[in-house]
Amino acid sequence: MAGQDFDPSQLSESQQEALGTYTAVTNQEPSAAVALLERSQWNVQIAIAKFFDGEAPDPVEEARASLASSPPPPTQSSRQETLMNGFSRSSRSQNRSRLDPAPRIVPQPENQNVYRPPFLLAMILVPFNLIFRILSGSFGIFTYLFPFLPRLVSGLAGNRAQPRRSRDTSGRKPLNPQDTAARFAREFEEEYGRHDLHFFENGYAQAYDLAKKELRFLLVVLLSPEHDDTATFVRSTLLSPDIVNYINDPQNKIILWAGSVQDSEAYQVSTALNCSKFPFAAVVAHTPQDSSTSMSTIARITGLVPPSAFVPRLQTAISQHSAALERARSSRSEQQATRDLREEQNSAYERSLAQDRERARQRREAEEAKSRVEREEKEQAEAADRKERNIEQWRRWRAQSIPPETTGTGEEVTRVSIRMTSGERVVRKFRADTDMEELYAFVECYDVLSQMEDSSKVSEPQGYDHVYQFRLVSPLPRVVYDYNSSGTIGSNVGRSGNLLVEPIDDEDE
Repeated sequence: MAGQDFDPSQLSESQQEALGTYTAVTNQEPSAAVALLERSQWNVQIAIAKFFDGEAPDPVEEARASLASSPPPPTQSSRQETLMNGFSRSSRSQNRSRLDPAPRIVPQPENQNVYRPPFLLAMILVPFNLIFRILSGSFGIFTYLFPFLPRLVSGLAGNRAQPRRSRDTSGRKPLNPQDTAARFAREFEEEYGRHDLHFFENGYAQAYDLAKKELRFLLVVLLSPEHDDTATFVRSTLLSPDIVNYINDPQNKIILWAGSVQDSEAYQVSTALNCSKFPFAAVVAHTPQDSSTSMSTIARITGLVPPSAFVPRLQTAISQHSAALERARSSRSEQQATRDLREEQNSAYERSLAQDRERARQRREAEEAKSRVEREEKEQAEAADRKERNIEQWRRWRAQSIPPETTGTGEEVTRVSIRMTSGERVVRKFRADTDMEELYAFVECYDVLSQMEDSSKVSEPQGYDHVYQFRLVSPLPRVVYDYNSSGTIGSNVGRSGNLLVEPIDDEDE
């Protein structure tokens, strides 16, 4: 599954999710990532820790490999070989074939190391802790009342208590990795003057991660200020022009990290890299031939080494592993190009999909707006048609209740001359005590009264309130007679009158 023909479809859904999370953090090739995840039982946290901290060799796999590659039983003549020769020869061959792993060191400040007793012991010590707090509180009150007693007791016991004090003889304050690197660079420049070396301005773990991510060589230099050869090594070897130029050459891809073993971080690094002699220098690099995440120590330079020997040893170690790192860089570049191409394709697809969705949304909104307009127009037409039918039914219904023209004379009769909107003049006599609404109803139903022939009863339209769309006006002087007025035709118009029918527009309303 982790070979060249890697097919993600062969993985389960949970394995594909774990692979995506792992590659997003480590930016590693999927085929190599699958192999590491398989060795980590598909645990993403363990795989990420192995990638950054280096993968320790599996003892079971080593035992299997040793059994598979073990030589045939020795003959009688070879059994006479001495134990010293046999072990020395095998150890030399193993050292030549395998490099020492370089672990990732994250220093733990001393002030963060807090001892916590076991739970059972803590429960047993609770009464003693309570008694101690009560006594210390009582002693504090006692010293507050008699302030001269603490000075007297300390003066008497000063000579005996002085040797028991433990002080930090180095006088170096523990700092975080970045501040520790800055302090070392400052002390190095104060001790040996200005120089052209560019120390990595952070901790060893950060330099380790950068070398692993960018496939560069990490040159670790550890110094002991108390060693006699430190000053000579720095001035004659480390600061020599040949070594400075070689380290600063961008083609060599070297990251320089240095530290003093008086600091906790550098001391832990020296222990992890098996430093046995100072001054000490080591080259750490990624070794893809061991595993896809391994970081190994490819060279060690210990003691006072002259520049003529220091540079060739660096060149030899770097040249032996440059080809493997170059292949790894090419593979990562191809993977990154493939990933960028895939992201561009996905981005183009997402943009095209967004455009299609936007067009579909606009088309859907246009169709909805069109259907809404058509529906509103249909509803308005139906409402207008229903209103016309209701008006016509109301006119026929109202015409049934209009009494015939009065034939009498005198003060009980009012003669009204009405000029219709069509220009026709209608003269009719009404009883003087008739309401003004009756006059409006006559004008509204005049066409129905003139055309009504049958005597069939018409019912009032349900849910319809009729509103007159005209008003009756006296021309000289201009007086508007409202049908809602409380007066009668006789009180408003008099014995006779001339009225005009004026339509009411929406603006007039």
